[in-house]
Amino acid sequence: MDFHKSLKKLGYIESRYIENIDIDKLHIRGSSLHAEYMDFSHANIDAHEPIPGAIKEFNFGYNQGRQFAYTPNKGDLYVRERLAEKISAFTNSKIDPKKNITITPGTHAALFLSIGSVISPGDKVAIIEPDYLDNRRILEFLGAETLAVGFNYLSSEGNDAGIDLRQLEKAFQDGAKLFVFSNPNNPTGAVYSQSEIRKIAQLAAEYDATLIVDQLYCRQVYDDREFINICSRKEINPEKIITIMSPSKTESLNGFSQAVAFGSAEIIDKMESLQDVVALRAAGYSQAVLNTWFNEPDSWLEYRVNSHQEIRDALLVQFNRMDGVRLRPTEAGSNMFVKLPNLDIEMDEFVKVLRVLANMVVIPGTDFGPQFDKSILINFSQDKNKAIEGVKRIEEILSRYRR
Repeated sequence: MDFHKSLKKLGYIESRYIENIDIDKLHIRGSSLHAEYMDFSHANIDAHEPIPGAIKEFNFGYNQGRQFAYTPNKGDLYVRERLAEKISAFTNSKIDPKKNITITPGTHAALFLSIGSVISPGDKVAIIEPDYLDNRRILEFLGAETLAVGFNYLSSEGNDAGIDLRQLEKAFQDGAKLFVFSNPNNPTGAVYSQSEIRKIAQLAAEYDATLIVDQLYCRQVYDDREFINICSRKEINPEKIITIMSPSKTESLNGFSQAVAFGSAEIIDKMESLQDVVALRAAGYSQAVLNTWFNEPDSWLEYRVNSHQEIRDALLVQFNRMDGVRLRPTEAGSNMFVKLPNLDIEMDEFVKVLRVLANMVVIPGTDFGPQFDKSILINFSQDKNKAIEGVKRIEEILSRYRR
């Protein structure tokens, strides 16, 4: 029995993660760690359960029948009214539930719909590198020309996240009329400082640019760090910004595939028209689950954030003791973007080796840009002890392939 078949028989690797890996072409060093399967590519909601009452609200939506089965394209009006009130208070902005907010089938859909409502083929769009890995894919699909803006997250000064503001202004000068970015940054977990947010707002106003801001992790901020909602800045033209939020990560409601986009009434209307073509609406019964968002039991969110901060701190201890490993401590969210020391195999192969020898899935840094060929992303929204054990596995395999 060959190595590949023996691993599958023993159950150390799930077949869907090795079906495209030719083990004979990998540089296999040492034996398998014979470890339990670990997927660091996304959160484990078995370890961090959804907001209490989520399934009750889903059943409520189901029992309401037509009201939720056939909501308006923007979503159920009652749900939008409640969310507009809550999110207006959270972001210090004004949201008209009939004009300025729409419910979408998840964050990815919100990005696609908002970007698709703003640009035409050939338009120039500024993006951060690294940032959410599908931003570039969406823009390429829509025929846009991307202008990369540097993000010096490992060497930024003070509280800055690290955006190269000179490059952002140059992108606007070169014709970019849209800037798409995430705050907190995904994948690094860096939070933009007040001075960075102020300058972004000023540049957008000066060059009449539109902003699309993905704030997926804005409720999961650590160490009492200040988080600034850019939509609240006085420099911002309210018709030139869309903010995206979702309870899919911090609140573990990802299985319901719900997100909201709010801001410009004109862009929201265009998003509604586009959603009417591609999906009609976000899943109706699941919209009722949004009634639990910003309505969690007392101390629930605080406990969720604190428990993730404990996991972050434990993993930082593990990574910081590894020679040559560099990372910025995650300031918000559940991701760590880890820069590894020089290896004697390419990152694409190292990720496959991790799958084979450590029974583990991580995301290669190259998914965020070819220049991140020494980095991996791990999502630490896992069982704490299993996450620590998983990082120890990375350390063991790393020791076999150091240059």
